[in-house]
Amino acid sequence: MDEKHPLVPNDEIIYDMAELFKIFGDTTRIKILCALFLKEMCVSEITEEVGMTQSAVSHQLRILRHFRLVLLRRKGRLSYYSIGDNHVKKIFLMAMEHTQEP
Repeated sequence: MDEKHPLVPNDEIIYDMAELFKIFGDTTRIKILCALFLKEMCVSEITEEVGMTQSAVSHQLRILRHFRLVLLRRKGRLSYYSIGDNHVKKIFLMAMEHTQEP
């Protein structure tokens, strides 16, 4: 009987996981996520926090939203962003912990 190991997911899941790790592989997106760990922010606040142009931040936020790493909440004409969910926080914190190990 040829059974797959339970920790080896199918190809579609492997592809999706690789795409997720690519998203975490960009320093600009990491800076934005770090800023959003502080609090929910609008684009202008994120722009100020990370020292980038509004168009660059907006572009990266679209990517982060597509992968459900950040959430969007609209209030009037302003859009507020926050970390997507606890999974994002866990992945992020585990990566920070791992990179700081001797």
